[in-house]
Amino acid sequence: MMDIRAIKNDKSYFWTNHSKYKILQYNLSPTAIKRVIKYPERTEEGIAPDTTAVMKRKDGKKNKSEVWVMYQKNIKNQSRSAGSKIKNKKISAGKIRIISAWIYPGVSPKGKEIFIPEDVWDEIKGVT
Repeated sequence: MMDIRAIKNDKSYFWTNHSKYKILQYNLSPTAIKRVIKYPERTEEGIAPDTTAVMKRKDGKKNKSEVWVMYQKNIKNQSRSAGSKIKNKKISAGKIRIISAWIYPGVSPKGKEIFIPEDVWDEIKGVT
């Protein structure tokens, strides 16, 4: 089992805490998430402001499912809010900010809004 500390930010990707926990919850790997972003089978506008949602099929012998990733691309330099636990944490320009990842069982409908939990909205807005 992967440890959350093993998921590290690098020169191209910034992982939100929410995305790290979802990776563990769904037993995904950071490499699998990056692969979905680089080679998506479907791309839709994310439900959150300035986000993109991408999907790649993950079909087994019996079950069909989709791996979804919501991210922001080409974000500007940002500092976390003063009330945040981590102060003065910079997110470099040009990084992809991975907001969430999940597995959708079956085949998702195209172009319909998806439910995003309130904690994800808070993290997108910078409130933690």
